[in-house]
Amino acid sequence: MKSQINIQVELAPDKMPEKIEWRAPDGGVAEWQKAKAILLGLWDGDEKSAMRIDLWTNKMMVDEMNDFFFQTIFGMADTYARATRNGELAEEMKAFARTFLKKASDALEKAEEK
Repeated sequence: MKSQINIQVELAPDKMPEKIEWRAPDGGVAEWQKAKAILLGLWDGDEKSAMRIDLWTNKMMVDEMNDFFFQTIFGMADTYARATRNGELAEEMKAFARTFLKKASDALEKAEEK
């Protein structure tokens, strides 16, 4: 059995993503869903290396990117805990995510004051 996750990226004339859409019909998401950003990580077991596709549209605001990274790191901690059963290190990742969000929010606030 095979399953598909589909991702479409529409580019602006400057080659920056203008529109990102995805669907996963076998996962219950049959209709195209909009997204402002995507972080896709793949593990090549033969090469023992990670490959990444990181895209975001020009509509993605800095505060949204801050939240996106916080939620991604926080979620990765849960995945890491399930995959390795190393809850202690997963909690450290979550603590880092919280610190990251606070610092990112403070930096944005300072930039907006200027």
